[in-house]
Amino acid sequence: MSSATTFQLAVQSVTWGPLNNLSFAWTPGVSWVCGDEGKGKTTLLRLLAGDVQPTAGQVTTPKGGVFWVDLQDAAHDSTTVQASWDALRAHYPRWNQDLLQDLAEELDMTQHLDKRLNMLSAGSRRKVMVVAALASGATVTLLDQPFAALDLASVRVIHEFLREAAEHPSRAWIVADYEAPTHLPLASVLNLDESQ
Repeated sequence: MSSATTFQLAVQSVTWGPLNNLSFAWTPGVSWVCGDEGKGKTTLLRLLAGDVQPTAGQVTTPKGGVFWVDLQDAAHDSTTVQASWDALRAHYPRWNQDLLQDLAEELDMTQHLDKRLNMLSAGSRRKVMVVAALASGATVTLLDQPFAALDLASVRVIHEFLREAAEHPSRAWIVADYEAPTHLPLASVLNLDESQ
């Protein structure tokens, strides 16, 4: 049995917040969840991560972990970049430290390792989350608006990573953003503007 057939990531008749009776299944590769503000993009990621439980329906996730973190919360303000990564690494046994170092260099984050998160710009703080997500090695990686406040060079680095990830046979990257890109090979697109 191939890993693609045992991969199960789905919501079935899920209701919570703005989501009402939503059913959808994802396959390995890169997928997009899009829609306007308030349609439930972040809510859906939180449901997939187990951060919140649906009031109705069921969420199914594969073995191997789901990566989700929101470093925008003020609770993380006094944590340094390096300490954030070290804390997250402890939860993900397939963490790729070499990839983290490569991404930190490509996204110009090595100069910020000892800075607290509240000392960073909005874009740099988002990069801390994105670097950790991409290095986590989790079976499912959830990215909530990963390009917001980023410079064009950083956006290109992340797009290139996602272009390569699109071919992965047993892992999934779910990106939530307003619109799905036309230049990336996507496994699926869930448009919450149309599904509700």
